Amino acid sequence: MTYQMKVGIQLPEVEREASWSEVRDIARTAEQAGFDSVWVGDHLLFRDPVSGVRGPWEAWSILAALGEATERVLLGPLVAATSFHNPAMIAKKAATVDEISGGRLVLGLGAGWNKAEYEAFGFPYDHRVSRFEEAFTIIRILIREGSIDSFEGRFYTHRELELLPAARADMPLMIGSNGARMLRIAVPHVAMWNSWFTAFDNSAAGLAPLIEGVDAACAEVGRDPATLERTAAVYLQFQRGSGRIAGSGEHPVVTPISGSRSEMAESLSRFAEAGIGHVQAVLDPIDARSVEELGEVMDLIR
Repeated sequence: MTYQMKVGIQLPEVEREASWSEVRDIARTAEQAGFDSVWVGDHLLFRDPVSGVRGPWEAWSILAALGEATERVLLGPLVAATSFHNPAMIAKKAATVDEISGGRLVLGLGAGWNKAEYEAFGFPYDHRVSRFEEAFTIIRILIREGSIDSFEGRFYTHRELELLPAARADMPLMIGSNGARMLRIAVPHVAMWNSWFTAFDNSAAGLAPLIEGVDAACAEVGRDPATLERTAAVYLQFQRGSGRIAGSGEHPVVTPISGSRSEMAESLSRFAEAGIGHVQAVLDPIDARSVEELGEVMDLIR
């Protein structure tokens, strides 16, 4: 079997309170096992009646530390909420993390969705797509061109804005959304599209309507759909797993990819067949041992 799809690892978020040293060890294990990337969720606080209140470490600080702790793997937020920071500061953070990592950042961006953290931290929750559109425009111009003479928007205003030191102009951008309007805003400019496993029932077959939406957005803006890399976060459960808790967007119940090593390998291969170029493995449990076990799965299909 020819297998060209890249595979990355989603690092712990609120599955439990994981120390930096454990997060670093999982990332290094992923790198040593031959995986292509490691990813960090960008959230601040989760609150629900089942699991109570939980919060992860701050994503950009972790990404900067990972840039120094690893040598080869791609790094990225999955995905960064543009409304958590002034967009110019997101571009500044991205340029800095990319520099620390030696040019390994994939800048994943989205509008955010978790109302509880917006209310707790005091961020506006209204007009999220409109706010994203302005923020995305500012971020991409700063990354690609380095400066903005004047930006007069509904939500953001900038004068004589320069990103110095300059960012890597070809830093890949990724949109994390399935919304038609979000896609129209982003697909003229991004290298990659991402969807979370609950949006497609964690199955390769379930991706078909989402990919049709991506293709339609590309056609609407005059882009060849073949030039946009499709990525998907996929939920895999090993024998030690006890099920995903709510908190990272997975409120709908989905069936994890599980079973024998060969069965899991076969399930993963279907995503490549569906046109996915890069999967982010969301593991249950999320720990170094699971990364090693997934490495054994990958050995069957590399």
